[in-house]
Amino acid sequence: MKIFLKILSWCAMIIFVSLAVLFVGIRAFGYTPYSVISGSMEPTYRTGSLVFVKNVPYQSIKTGDTISFVLDKNLTVATHRVIDISDDGEYFYTKGDANSSPDPSPVYYKNIIGKATFSIQFLGYFAMWISSTAVKICIASVIFILLVISMLRKIHKYNNNSQFIIHNS
Repeated sequence: MKIFLKILSWCAMIIFVSLAVLFVGIRAFGYTPYSVISGSMEPTYRTGSLVFVKNVPYQSIKTGDTISFVLDKNLTVATHRVIDISDDGEYFYTKGDANSSPDPSPVYYKNIIGKATFSIQFLGYFAMWISSTAVKICIASVIFILLVISMLRKIHKYNNNSQFIIHNS
């Protein structure tokens, strides 16, 4: 049973570190992950995918590229394909691959976050779940409980290993 728990804890640690590298470490290379929450870009980016967006100069974006941008004053992020660019290169006309018509408003270059480069299907569901407040509280609670248990085990071990020598004078 002890070996099983050790293997299980190592597997959990490997998964945790891998996901941490994927969600946080990839930012060191200039990528930002976003969860796909609608079907407007299917089949290119399916609902529940995690799309990785690279910050690029807006001048390098071409018709046919997929870009992520701030959509409104609520800071909603959308990822759509560029179908046209204004003559001055400051406005990008976009459309979701699954949508029948273009987006109603062009995207101003300052609202562009970057170019979508790759995605991992289904990982967006996990990212949305893990970023919810309830899950963060649960994870923090589990970590706290494990730390308390670890400290109590060390205190118990210390007390059992301590030998008191009484000197009679």
